[in-house]
Amino acid sequence: MRIEIKRERNKNKVLGQYPNAFVDHGEHGIRIMSGDIYIAEEYFMPETSCEHTAWEYAAMSCKLTQNFNRTHPSRMDLSNKEGKFHRINQRKRRGRRVK
Repeated sequence: MRIEIKRERNKNKVLGQYPNAFVDHGEHGIRIMSGDIYIAEEYFMPETSCEHTAWEYAAMSCKLTQNFNRTHPSRMDLSNKEGKFHRINQRKRRGRRVK
């Protein structure tokens, strides 16, 4: 894969989740910000001297956040699924009584 395409994909991945993301040139280096939020701060990604590396770190943090949210324990709560199955079983029981 060409490097330019990979760089554009990283940038587009970040802009997909954070449409207002921009490059911030601070005194310690370059970082990707969305409003007042440093996108890669949660994963302790360092500030860099290269803009392409900053976009790569931001894309990596977006990907990690998505993976953590997919497998987060509070998302594995089955209470909403139990309610759904209960409603389905009630409809099935009502249908059997009608016949």
